[in-house]
Amino acid sequence: MDNQNILAVVAGEEITQKDLDALIAALPKEQQAYAGNEHFRNQCLEQIITVHLFAKLGEELKLEETEAFADNLAHAKREILAQMALGEAMKDITVSEEEAKEYYKANENQFMAGETVHAKHILVDDEDKCQEILEKIIGEETTFEDAAKEFSTCPSKEKGGDLGPFGRGQMVKEFEDAAFAAEVGHVVGPVKTQFGYHLIKVEDKKDAETSVYEDVADTIKNIILQQKRNDVYGNKIAELKEKYVEK
Repeated sequence: MDNQNILAVVAGEEITQKDLDALIAALPKEQQAYAGNEHFRNQCLEQIITVHLFAKLGEELKLEETEAFADNLAHAKREILAQMALGEAMKDITVSEEEAKEYYKANENQFMAGETVHAKHILVDDEDKCQEILEKIIGEETTFEDAAKEFSTCPSKEKGGDLGPFGRGQMVKEFEDAAFAAEVGHVVGPVKTQFGYHLIKVEDKKDAETSVYEDVADTIKNIILQQKRNDVYGNKIAELKEKYVEK
């Protein structure tokens, strides 16, 4: 074995890069995001070393000779066999492009993209201040974007108050209602919310529309795949019960 791949040796047993990569691959995705971090990888390596150390202690204590060890070993064997057998039952399940397109045509109403509005806002604590800013914008003493940078208390001020596009249910109700009711290019407000007083400028609106197939193809394939897996699972359980469960 290439010595460069050996990360540690515990009681004569080599811990390799492959062992470390396997541990990281089994972690939740949010933790796998740190796979390139040296400190994180060292922590994972320490975890492997710790397991080896306690396993060695178990050998010294002759825990392999206990009934509890035999029971746990039998349970682990059963779990591993079950997972591998389930994998075998599922391995040939696929979803074709034709199946996905047929599902899309039959269920287009499931793939509606809701209406959205693209808005900018200015947030201040005082209603009179909000009204004063509005009058400056109307009087063309300043632009909405410059006023946002100067007066707004929201972090979006750095982008001229731009919040980007958003749909129903993403903003507090008072703000949402005002934004969706406003005409494109118009400034409305002051609008009071729990955060303060807003001026809102709508940049664009999009009506609800059906998502194009390409945008939802992966979602559809996952839906069909899960349906097929559920069917295979249910049928296999019924078959195995008939074969092995005593009545």
